[in-house]
Amino acid sequence: MTVRALRQAGAEVQVVLTASASQFVTATSLQAVSGNPVRSDLWDPAAEASMGHIELARWADAVLIAPATANTMALLATGQAPDLLTTLYLATDAPVFIAPAMNQAMWLHPATQRNRQQLQQDGVEFFGPGAGEQACGDIGPGRMLEPAELAEALQTALATATQRTTSVSPSLAGKRVMITAGPTQEAIDPVRYISNHSSGKQGYALAAAAKAAGATVTLVSGPVALDCPQGVERIAVTSAAEMHQAVQQRVAQTDIFIGVAAVADYRPADVATQKIKKVDGAGQGDKPARDPSGLQLNLVENPDIIAAVAKSPTRPFVVGFAAETHNTLGFARDKRVRKQLDMILVNDVSDKSIGFGSDSNAITVIWADGELALPSQPKDLLAIELITQIAERYAAELATTNLQPAVN
Repeated sequence: MTVRALRQAGAEVQVVLTASASQFVTATSLQAVSGNPVRSDLWDPAAEASMGHIELARWADAVLIAPATANTMALLATGQAPDLLTTLYLATDAPVFIAPAMNQAMWLHPATQRNRQQLQQDGVEFFGPGAGEQACGDIGPGRMLEPAELAEALQTALATATQRTTSVSPSLAGKRVMITAGPTQEAIDPVRYISNHSSGKQGYALAAAAKAAGATVTLVSGPVALDCPQGVERIAVTSAAEMHQAVQQRVAQTDIFIGVAAVADYRPADVATQKIKKVDGAGQGDKPARDPSGLQLNLVENPDIIAAVAKSPTRPFVVGFAAETHNTLGFARDKRVRKQLDMILVNDVSDKSIGFGSDSNAITVIWADGELALPSQPKDLLAIELITQIAERYAAELATTNLQPAVN
């Protein structure tokens, strides 16, 4: 079980047993594997000052709720505290991790997903659920991860949090940072578009790191399947033109601009108002004939968002991003000079281990008189190093040029 796996990993474990959980496992069994008395009563007379929830809240370095039912998630998301577990959740300052376990239909229900989103916004991290055959016979998402997987995930999360806490300094306190992230989608007709493989993960990680460094962060994001980092303002856009407009509306209030988005260079000159049908021959009814040589698209160039920011009368400190497949450093150096950027971050997306959609990345940071190669690592940790480098270069620029802080 999970308690045993955590003990084997070197953790000291205190178990909080809910009334529902006691129907599946006894307190005696859990005490035997944890080596500590099991807690279940909100007002435990054996606890310090009979307030077990406060005692446990102060003791824990992390809280893992496993398994977490749909009901438990609902109680936590709405701040209700009818028992020891939910009261502990409200009282602790320790990071909280949830391992859901429920029927696949319950997990996919909109109410459960709303509760998941709320808990994530509150800073809770989820482990799983896994997918597969369930005890009820259904197949789908909802299975709790295996004990060894949970123990490993918890160790990784705590190590990452420790590195993040010790690495990030409030070097951007009071600064306004705008970051673009994700792809853009350029419509062909109501159901088709031109886009790319950007997941938005690196841009979102940079937004979280900038926020942790004390900045006020605006994230202008194309369509991605990511939750907005806590405390960050997200402006959702679809096309390059929409992203350009959103950036231009806010650039005068920006100290640092980081253009991470994979913006489409071109868009169709004409967007069909109805779905383009594949029709053989000379056409049928109101359907146009199909060119036998294939669909021809006339493309026009999209606005260059980062170049426009660099030329802005109220120019912020401008950081660009280059995703290259060959001559990586050469193309990036040229792009930095050509677009008048203060810094550029470049990665080699031909390497699938660090390319689009990957959870890891390796980046070289280039500025006017220096370069720094950062090795492959999880994107959230890499983002901390990148924000540190950006903050240092920004401070140096403020000290040696006429760069002015943004007007609030």
